[in-house]
Amino acid sequence: MSESLILRDATAADLPAIVAMLADDKLGSTREDPEDLTPYLAAFAELEADPNQRLIVAERAGAAVGTFQLTFIPGVAQRGLKRAMIESVRVVTSERGSGLGTQMMRWAIDEARQAGCGQVQLTSNAARADAHRFYERLGFVPSHVGFKLKLA
Repeated sequence: MSESLILRDATAADLPAIVAMLADDKLGSTREDPEDLTPYLAAFAELEADPNQRLIVAERAGAAVGTFQLTFIPGVAQRGLKRAMIESVRVVTSERGSGLGTQMMRWAIDEARQAGCGQVQLTSNAARADAHRFYERLGFVPSHVGFKLKLA
């Protein structure tokens, strides 16, 4: 890809493209609805109001080609370690394998450092074996077992 990449905070205008990326895979297609942006707009307003939350969009040639959420988590454990959490990482199909994901993660790690974080963590669905290999190549270590409890 010859066009330069811009990583920036998302705006409400980016939501249709972001939701489309979230829906464009086996897991996302069963839980996202790009036709109804109402819940996404409400969630975006909440994210935008919280200084510890950033919804990031990767843009190339004016088009959104990647996204992720970056959360800063102050904590008491580990001597007051501040952590960064990366969630909902997506890259458009045409950019997969181009190095975009690596650029996005390196950028997120740099942002975490600048925010004073001493650790970056993420979760990845157990079914996403390719994603696990990708994160391990970047130096992430599968150190914990995650649990979730769905609340109606």
